[in-house]
Amino acid sequence: MANSDSKEVMVDLSPAIKVYKDGTVERLSGSPFVPPSLDDPTTGVSSKDITISPSISARMYLPKISDPNHKLPILVFFHGGRFVVESAFSSLHHRFVNVLVSEARAVAVSVEYRLAPEHPLPAALEDGWAALQWVASHVVEGSCIEKEPWLVKHGDFNKIYVGGNSAGGNIAHNMAIRAGVESLVGDVKILGGFLSHPYFWDSTTKKENNEESMPYKVFMFAYPLAPGGIDNPMINPLADGAPKLSGLACSRLFVCTSQKDQFREINLLYVEALKKNGWKGELELVDVDGEDHCFEVFNPETEKSKSLITRLASFIRD
Repeated sequence: MANSDSKEVMVDLSPAIKVYKDGTVERLSGSPFVPPSLDDPTTGVSSKDITISPSISARMYLPKISDPNHKLPILVFFHGGRFVVESAFSSLHHRFVNVLVSEARAVAVSVEYRLAPEHPLPAALEDGWAALQWVASHVVEGSCIEKEPWLVKHGDFNKIYVGGNSAGGNIAHNMAIRAGVESLVGDVKILGGFLSHPYFWDSTTKKENNEESMPYKVFMFAYPLAPGGIDNPMINPLADGAPKLSGLACSRLFVCTSQKDQFREINLLYVEALKKNGWKGELELVDVDGEDHCFEVFNPETEKSKSLITRLASFIRD
């Protein structure tokens, strides 16, 4: 088999991904997969891998239980990775969700959604919605799914949160928007959401050389047939014709960005638009000085990361 160095490159989006003319996809970034653990040595959190559908799997997390009768918030989590790399099973996201679940005292379902280019967008959003509906279906008596014991025994279905970092934050936003239009099974409601450095972009915020920017290139690679291009409502929630932000179907929202993050400007515009467009929920914004994109996932042991995770855990726990 020919070495990738000798093959002709068709698409080069280094340092994220390359596609060769023979169809080979080479993911250049992303942390290695790690197995689940029934007793994480650092946090004591238990995790296991489950199957939601033939195309969707997930990693579930459960903190140490002190009171078996106390119901815990449920977090449906979406990992980052520009829609093209990373995984619910990767070491970065496994470590992050372990720490968050331990502090938040929540049951988490970390969704392994399909990645582009093998599965172009909006496949990831469809997988996210299917996973959210699967969680909601646990409230329905006699539903056709095999119910997950951790959710049935420990989950509080009045306290469902959606959240994620980067591309995962984008997906979480789109889940809350869709839930404002389509009902979840059993009339389950999303209580809150958190968007950490959400992957939003548009044609105007970064006018100079926008088409040469990595966020532009990667999104158009992941969703080449996107109606409206980079101003598709999936990536630009402020676009003309995008669903009204007042319809965001949650009553609490936590948004985090940071000083050096290339998405900071549009993230702050998103927060202002929420305030101006009639969304009536409780909004918490954290804008961290001196840090870069998703720093709390890449380096969770720093003081600023610990502080952010503690605030996020409090948001979910309370």
